Amino acid sequence: MSETPSPGRNEKTPPAPWAAVPGGEREKTTSLKKPGDPEPILEAKNLTFSHGTTRVVNDVSLKFFPGRHYVLAGPNGAGKSTLLDLLSHLKEPGSGGIMVFGKNINSHGAPELAKLLALAPQNFQFNFSFTVREIVSLGRRPYLGRWGRLDDEDRRIVEKAIDLLNLRKLAGKLVTTLSGGEAQRVVLARTIAQSTPIVLLDEPTASLDVAQALDLMARVRTLTGEENTLVVTVTHDLHLAAVFADEMVFLKKGSLVAAGPLLETMTPDLLGEVFEAKARVRRDDFTGGLNISFKH
Repeated sequence: MSETPSPGRNEKTPPAPWAAVPGGEREKTTSLKKPGDPEPILEAKNLTFSHGTTRVVNDVSLKFFPGRHYVLAGPNGAGKSTLLDLLSHLKEPGSGGIMVFGKNINSHGAPELAKLLALAPQNFQFNFSFTVREIVSLGRRPYLGRWGRLDDEDRRIVEKAIDLLNLRKLAGKLVTTLSGGEAQRVVLARTIAQSTPIVLLDEPTASLDVAQALDLMARVRTLTGEENTLVVTVTHDLHLAAVFADEMVFLKKGSLVAAGPLLETMTPDLLGEVFEAKARVRRDDFTGGLNISFKH
């Protein structure tokens, strides 16, 4: 597969992805394609999903481009994790479709899809006494031959993932002895070792303290900046999103409210609409991102 050039990060910011229309409504649209961007490598088309009679994802359409970090945000029950499950093919939509590199996700065989898309789930149980290195090595399974043996290139990729997540000192430890934060880093390292152009992360910082969360998100940034990886993250932490996201996707009650560049979507009006609270957004010279505050 040929490598697609990364979209330019210093290009002129395009118009806001939502614009005023008569009656004070806003037209909800997907992330805008920027000049010079390649074609989307992941696309959701009119996705719907229901639990029984409850609509959880409602007619959501999105386009995702390589080399960018998208954050899915919204209140509890917004449909964020369900949408991620749909994008990762863990769930089948009630209607609509998902395109991966221009092909319907169902037309990719499981081995092929595993080389294109990897998911780091929020809840992952280590039920066996494997070492950290052995768990990270599981990310290479889609590439192994008949006998399932790692070659030198596989081992190099595994060790690189271990180093990227700062797990070198833990590599020989049993995963059943790790803390929650350490285990979360192991899951992400295994996902990175899968070497896919699309990485999906479900609440990757949920078990981490402040320093660990900042460190992990900074390491994720290397995937988009150096590897041209598309990263889609679900998180409740808007402060981390305001520092590390390239694009925001806001959901509410299963519907898409807005999607687009961070500075165009992380606004007081939009945050107020999504979270039903008064919001203030300011530039933060200390973090290099935005500072967000809420009150009733």
